Amino acid sequence: MENRFHLAIPAGDLDKAIKFYCDTLGCSRGNAEFKYPDAWADINFWGNELTLHATDPNKKNISERHNVDMGNVTVPHFGVHLDSETFKNLKERLISKKIKFIDPPYIRFEGEDIEQETMFLEDPNGNCMEIKTMKNPNTLFKK
Repeated sequence: MENRFHLAIPAGDLDKAIKFYCDTLGCSRGNAEFKYPDAWADINFWGNELTLHATDPNKKNISERHNVDMGNVTVPHFGVHLDSETFKNLKERLISKKIKFIDPPYIRFEGEDIEQETMFLEDPNGNCMEIKTMKNPNTLFKK
């Protein structure tokens, strides 16, 4: 079995969160046979388990900005590395759906081994995510 990452986050209104992750991002529900409509839902976040927990929709997550490379990066955030074709298709999908980006797609660390195209957005509960594709993904953990 391949390693998977698991993250559980506060989702606010669970129905809105599921709609965002499935309809907007194109992810799918995981463990659909489990029926906990008022508590949580698993999302297949590009092969990783993202668990959305229903929370008070009036209490959104708050983040701050940190200086990284060319600008400010929203912290905390989570995300995923996608291959270039999947990233391109998702970027086009989000633009066509007129998603409001925290930071629209841009190139970071240009000309370096870790060059990447990245975009930051938030879900309906204010959870920030970074979705990226790396020019040389094998450099991520090189020694």
